[in-house]
Parts: sequence; structure tokens; C-alpha cells
Amino acid sequence: MNKIYVWSIFTRLSHIFLIAAVSVAYLIADFENLLSYHAALGYVVGLLFLFRILWGYMDVKFSKFEDFNFNLKDLAEYMLNIFGNKKEYVGHSPVSSWAIVAMIALGLASVVSGVIVYGTQEGIGLLSFLNISLFKEMDFFEDLHEFFVNAFMFVVFVHIAGVIIDIVLHKSQALDSIVDGYKSANSDGLKLTILQKVFGIAWVGSSLVFLLYLLASPSNILLADASNPTDKKVEHSLFERESISCYTFYPPHLLPMEPLVNIMDNLEKYFEYDASHDKKEKNSIKDYPVENSAES
Repeated sequence: MNKIYVWSIFTRLSHIFLIAAVSVAYLIADFENLLSYHAALGYVVGLLFLFRILWGYMDVKFSKFEDFNFNLKDLAEYMLNIFGNKKEYVGHSPVSSWAIVAMIALGLASVVSGVIVYGTQEGIGLLSFLNISLFKEMDFFEDLHEFFVNAFMFVVFVHIAGVIIDIVLHKSQALDSIVDGYKSANSDGLKLTILQKVFGIAWVGSSLVFLLYLLASPSNILLADASNPTDKKVEHSLFERESISCYTFYPPHLLPMEPLVNIMDNLEKYFEYDASHDKKEKNSIKDYPVENSAES
């Protein structure tokens, strides 16, 4: 057998970068004062996975999805012989093929649900405008995020356990190949095209630059409070008081103008409530939400 090139430097670096980002993000998740770092690492994990998906369609030998083995019969045979005389694969085995796809799907689901939680619960980031009473008291999104994260980490630990078993029982080259990229096999090795090399540099380089940018600029739109919330009690105390006295308070900027006007003109119809104020106060209460509606 010849020693052939299997895993490119870009695959190995992104793998190491991903392990580091996931590990740190997971370890600091429960520290409120480190939440922005947790979010920054989460965004980087998402970017790494997106690049990995593209890498899987770039005709890179051993790394492209076309070379993955999703055959259930081969998977069952591999699992049944995992402690015995199992078949060796130069690239991804049936187990690692399924594991990688599962980690990509669950990893991206963890990132997306994390962004939702970051916005609805903390009022920070792209979805900070959803930090309103309708969402911020809900546990659903946080539970969903924890489910995806725990499922992702379960697959990760199973994957690591598989690698350890492979190394201990079968003297696998898995760990060595992650370091130097080479394996012993009777086949041709990997050769990257110029386009693939350029993409690989963009993959690793942009992920690192993205992380440094997020850490150096905490006021960016992904990590900062972009909603600029206002205290309605201070800004218009009469509107705030009258709103919560008859219905669940919704910020005017989340509603279109026509329904707001309709509600304010027909309070007794909707809430069996009559705004007992003089004309000036009633107009003031009505004008405030209209002027600050989603269409204003």
C-alpha cells in the first residue's frame, strides 16, 4: 500500500477550528457575562458548517458528499463488526458519513435556534426586535435550542468514541490522518485544483477573520441590541397606562397603521372599554401609536 493524501490542509484546519469553537462555546454557555462570546463562536460554527456544505459539492475527493457511503446495509455490517474484522475505508465510513451529515444539520439548527433565543430572550442581535412580551416569556425557543445542542453534542461524543475504538482495536490511522492528512491505501490520493485551493483559503481565512471581527466589534448588528428599545412609560405614560389596562401591550412599531387606527376608534367594540378622556388626551393616545407604527 502507498501513503496517499486524503484530507486537505483546509479540511484539517476547519476541523480543528470547529472543535475549538464548539468546545469553548459549550463550556461558557451558562455564564451570562460571556454570552456575547458564546454567540460569536456560534456564528463562526454556523459559517464553518455552511462552507463545509459547499466543500461537499466541489468535487474534492474523499470530502465530497458523492463519496459518502449512506448505504444502510453497509452501515449495519460496519456496526456489527466494529469490534471485529470490519471493512476499512480510505475516506468516510458509513458511520462517519451519517455522523457528519447529522452534525451539520444539528449544528446549523443549534445556531439558528440560538439566534432566535438571543433575540427573543435577551433582546440582542438580528432578532432583537422580537424581545417583546409575546416571545420573551416563552420557553419554547430556549428548549428547542437546548435540544438541538444536546443532540449535536451526543453525535459528536459518539463520533469521538468511534474514532477511539477504531484507534485502540484496529490501529486506525484516523488520528494521524487528521494531523498530516495522509493514509496508507491502494488508490490515488487527493489533488486540489486552483479553484478548490482558493475556496479552501476563503473557508479558513474568512472564518478566522469573522471571529476576530465579532470579538473586536461587539456593537455589530449580530451581537448588539439593534432594536433601540424605548421605555413607553417614560415616552408616553398615558398611552402605556391605557394600553395595559385593556389589552396585552404590543409595541406600536410591530403593528401596521390601519389596525391601530381601527382599534383606537373602536375601543368599546373590541374591549368593551371607553377611553374616558378629553378630546386632546384621546387624540394624543391615538396619535402616538399611529406615528410609531410599522408603516410610519
